[in-house]
Amino acid sequence: MEAYYLEATPKTPKLDFNPEANNFVISGRSIPENSIEFYKPLLDWLEKYINNPKKSINFEVKLEYFNTSSSKCLVEIFRKFEKIHQAGHELTIEWYYDEEDEDMQESGEDFKDIIKVPFRMIQNKG
Repeated sequence: MEAYYLEATPKTPKLDFNPEANNFVISGRSIPENSIEFYKPLLDWLEKYINNPKKSINFEVKLEYFNTSSSKCLVEIFRKFEKIHQAGHELTIEWYYDEEDEDMQESGEDFKDIIKVPFRMIQNKG
């Protein structure tokens, strides 16, 4: 399956979903004009990926900031990964946050509570 890649802009995150590397990354800022429209191609890609996922997957979330509508899309993305995990695949979600950014830490904790997937909180120092 082809990788899904989108370069970051000042308002949208970098999306680097590479099945060959078993590593998926969202990084940057997520404040698009229309989050649903922005994330729909990725959600469609993930829906296809669910049919034939790799045995082991690492998903890194390295967001500096995201708005409320992006958070709803993130939940949808996490739900796709939840399906993969429930099908017996090894999956880890890693939520990165700066040690001084309590909002991002709390957001990660909230997602961790609602998503039934191994979810690691990783604090960036300094």
